[in-house]
Amino acid sequence: MQRITPGRAWPLHGAAATRAIEAAAAARLPPHTLMQRAGEAVARLALALAPHAHTVWVACGPGNNGGDGLEAASHLASAHRRVVITCLGDANALPEDARRSLARAQAAGATFSLEPPEQPDLVIDAILGIGARRALEGRAAHWKARMAQATQDDAIVLAIDLPSGLDADTGRGHAVQATHTLSLLTLKPGLFTAQGRDAAGTIWLDDLGCSDFAGQVATSATLNAAPLARARPHASHKGSWGDVAVIGGAPGMTGAALLAARAALHAGAGRVFVGLLDGSDLAHAPGTPAWDPMQPELMFRAIESLDLAHLHIACGCGGADAVRAELPRVLSRAKTLVLDADALNAIAIDTGLQTLLQARCVRQPDTTVLTPHPLEAARLLATSTDIIQADRLGAARALADRFGAVSVIKGSGSVIAAPGGVPSINPTGHAGLATAGTGDVLAGLVAARLAHGLSAIEAAADAVYTHGALADAWPNQETLVASRLAQQIR
Repeated sequence: MQRITPGRAWPLHGAAATRAIEAAAAARLPPHTLMQRAGEAVARLALALAPHAHTVWVACGPGNNGGDGLEAASHLASAHRRVVITCLGDANALPEDARRSLARAQAAGATFSLEPPEQPDLVIDAILGIGARRALEGRAAHWKARMAQATQDDAIVLAIDLPSGLDADTGRGHAVQATHTLSLLTLKPGLFTAQGRDAAGTIWLDDLGCSDFAGQVATSATLNAAPLARARPHASHKGSWGDVAVIGGAPGMTGAALLAARAALHAGAGRVFVGLLDGSDLAHAPGTPAWDPMQPELMFRAIESLDLAHLHIACGCGGADAVRAELPRVLSRAKTLVLDADALNAIAIDTGLQTLLQARCVRQPDTTVLTPHPLEAARLLATSTDIIQADRLGAARALADRFGAVSVIKGSGSVIAAPGGVPSINPTGHAGLATAGTGDVLAGLVAARLAHGLSAIEAAADAVYTHGALADAWPNQETLVASRLAQQIR
């Protein structure tokens, strides 16, 4: 059993893949083995998390997830805990494995009740498993509310496999809010994106001794890994680390371009240029260079003077409508390119720009990264934000395949996808990043990684992980602001 923390590139398997692994393992093992292993693992973790728990409530559903809960209950009752089991449905209709676990729980002395106990110390959520794609209703919804109350009373809520009501593939659903989740056999993508991050709490994995079977089934996604440390050779100079240019900063939004530029500078780009759009707050007159007194290393240039073919461009940060006029040249000439914010909005409404983007990605593959938030992704795919959020992995794949560019759909569990590739879900970051300007910092960071010679998928994965890790390290008592976030990049 392992606690899942950011750093390792864990494979993620959706519901169908997990069922295939389970079937392959069950065919090679004696009957009831997997459920026995699962119940023992749940009980072992439960006792480790709440060693002094007296009253344990095990909420069981009508399937094998409920059977895992019953098996865990038998171990907990044998460990002299007061175990109260609530069950949905008819016990006689349980799957065969679950009926055997039911008998074991009865023999161990667990109590069966129609209502949950008052003020349990530990709750085990075994209501619904990976096959559930519906909201909790009736008694199950009532139990969910009781679990929420138990959490407020400092009880631990341990979900088996995933919190009941959460979609294993997408992370969608108004699920039980667990403090811990023990994922069995595999890690599921839904635990790490959309509502999954909030619902799952601390995530644990027990492969039940079936890792060999998991290795034979294709992954649905991966967990984005920590970037490799890259030492700078002593015999290098600023030209060794690439030139970044940020194009954006329309009137009223100059700060967005500056945030991206500062992020690129702190991320180690050799030189960083800023091309402000006409009428920018810092320009004395249209096209006139300015300077940033807080970051004098930045070099301001008229956009038309930038040699795009030799530059790594971040375009769209605070661009407003004015960026649209610059996009044909940027799409056609930039050495590498990060498209963010208003650049994406302009492309979404202009089929000519879409054609230029697609042509660029054919002509210069693996040089372009799109960094939309869900609304911008919805505009690019001509759909709604709700549809994007309902299947974030599918949306990122669709976006990457449509335009031929690496795509990052930002949000809880940002999803990174390359054309035709297996997407990855980022495990770092938190809601403190939901403030103005943090997306601009990410765009500048991606551009700097491209300037360092990373491929588009490497640059995106590295930058997204680093961006989130900076937030995770932020002092709890301090509000995260984008300008300071850029300064923390190393």
